[in-house]
This record gives sequence, C-alpha cells and structure tokens, in this order.
Amino acid sequence: MIRVLLADDQALIRNGIRMLLESEDGIEVAGEAADGRQAVALAREHRPDIVLLDIQMPVLDGIEATRQIAGDEELAAVRVVILTNYGLDEYVFRALRAGASGFLLKDTEPADLLQALRVVMRGDALLSPAVTRQLITEFVARPPDALGTAGLEALTNREREVVALAAHGLSNDEIAASMVLSPTTAKTHISRAMTKLGARDRAQLVVFAYQSGLVSARSPG
Repeated sequence: MIRVLLADDQALIRNGIRMLLESEDGIEVAGEAADGRQAVALAREHRPDIVLLDIQMPVLDGIEATRQIAGDEELAAVRVVILTNYGLDEYVFRALRAGASGFLLKDTEPADLLQALRVVMRGDALLSPAVTRQLITEFVARPPDALGTAGLEALTNREREVVALAAHGLSNDEIAASMVLSPTTAKTHISRAMTKLGARDRAQLVVFAYQSGLVSARSPG
C-alpha cells in the first residue's frame, strides 16, 4: 500500500487527485494539506510514503516545506514529489536541491501520475531524460559546490563511476551491463554511495553528481 499526502492550496486540484488515487488499488490518501506548514505537520503526524507537494504554497512555500521534511530524520522514509504548472524552473531546481525526489506537471496524464508514484516508491528518481538535460545545463552554468566536492572524496573510484552513470539516467541493470557487474553488485555500490553522501534517493545522487562537478554536460554518456 502506497500512502500519499496531498498538499495543494487549491481544493479543486486536491479533490481531483484524491479521487484518482482512491480509485486505484494499492494507493491510499493519508491526508490533505492546504498550505506548506500544514503539509509538514501532517507528514510528521501520518508518516506517508510520498508527499505530493505544490511548489507555490501559502504560509510556507513548497521549497521550505520540502527542506523541512527532507531534513527531519524521523521522516527519512518520506519522499517529496513536487507539483508544478511550469516545468523545470528555478523553484523546482531549488526544491530538488532541498531534497525532493522529483516533480510532476499538474497536467500530467492520470496513468502517468500513478506510474510516477510507483517509480518514486522504488527509490528511482522521477526525472525524465529531457529534465535531466535541463538539470545538466543548469548545473554547468554554476560553479561546483564546495560541500559536494568534499563529499566526492568519501567515494571510492568505483562508487564515483556508478554515481556518474546513475546521473546520466542509467538503471541498475544498465549500470551493471556497462561496468560488467552483476545487478546486485551495482545496486550495492549505489546504496553505499547514497549512505556516504546522505542521499535519500537517486534524485539526490543526480543533484550531487552535477553539484560536485563529477559529471557535466561535456561528460560522455
């Protein structure tokens, strides 16, 4: 059962998503929030698997709400997925850096939204190849982050290679084939890298890879 907390200041949007989710076997709506502060409070109260969070919320915006949820050790298992009208803009970019696992457009097809929830539950990044390219462009325009570079030193060469491939959007099976490893070994390297970096999921690994300068738009892949 995937438990989802809905957070949007527009009741019509919440109602529509709730009706969709409640019609699907294996998904349960754990609660609804009309502003960012309420979203954080309900996340702490209900411990949902996923928070679907509007980026532009009253009282506390989606970025700060994401930061508070992602930064709460007791909510380490909670994934935040940003809802937006505008695609990958500065707000979404900042939310990903704050700890979001990905984002969805509000006009996403119902079937795609349901699939997206399952993708996030598997621990995969909800970032399409097109979005990853936009992220690359955004990060290339910025200098490497000092903290990200420091984190790089904690990784073995093999872990750096795995993280770089993950940042290019490869699945565990594809990483395994590329590096001539078993899928289990590839997954182990990913897990160890995430632990060392304090990354919640693959979206965080993607952010780290570009933030640290481990990969760039000029990298092969």
